[in-house]
Amino acid sequence: MSFLSAFGLFSVCAMLLCYALEERGPAYVLAFAGACVLSSIYGFRQGAWPFGGAEAIWTLVALRRWKRIRAAGRFTGVGEAGS
Repeated sequence: MSFLSAFGLFSVCAMLLCYALEERGPAYVLAFAGACVLSSIYGFRQGAWPFGGAEAIWTLVALRRWKRIRAAGRFTGVGEAGS
């Protein structure tokens, strides 16, 4: 397996894991955005620019969600007090 393939596998697995854990807190939403950046880099480096572009858009969507959660000052996810 080439380095690029391993990088792509890692980035997509990180996206999946962070997406599954987003309800646990805003840090996972931010980590999902970071994993989307990595997946976007992978897509562009591999030459699959539609994939890289789509992942770049997902990065912006996740960052917007993270900012809204942080601005609200509270998070009502799994394990949070008061939920």
